[in-house]
Amino acid sequence: MALYEHVFLARQDLSPQQVETLIEQYKGVIEANGGKVGRVENWGLKSLAYRINKNRKAYFALMDIDAPSAAVKEMERQMGLSEDILRFMTVRVEQHEEGPSAMMQRRDDRGERGDRGDRGARGGRRDRDDRRSRDEDQGAE
Repeated sequence: MALYEHVFLARQDLSPQQVETLIEQYKGVIEANGGKVGRVENWGLKSLAYRINKNRKAYFALMDIDAPSAAVKEMERQMGLSEDILRFMTVRVEQHEEGPSAMMQRRDDRGERGDRGDRGARGGRRDRDDRRSRDEDQGAE
């Protein structure tokens, strides 16, 4: 059996309980076709970069799957027919990651955006420093 990571987006007007029901439904499809579902993460309601079917937000969910390709294809077929699922993507992986995914980690744990060092909020501007020293040189003449 192969290892997969599967992410899907559900409509924003669903309740969190309905999203959990969807996760359990698709988990059942995988298990009925001889597969196993490992880690399941519900990332919650997030804003989309652009509208999808008039939705500005969507519920995101991740599932780690260990199943034959036929089970994954059947789950994707059912998701394609469902009006509650906006988008989905399945990626085959060599091994599943341990611990929480990048979406579930705190921002400072990931080391992104807060690691600017002593450059300040906008970063260093060497061209302005050069200008200042050049103006001082001209003023001294």
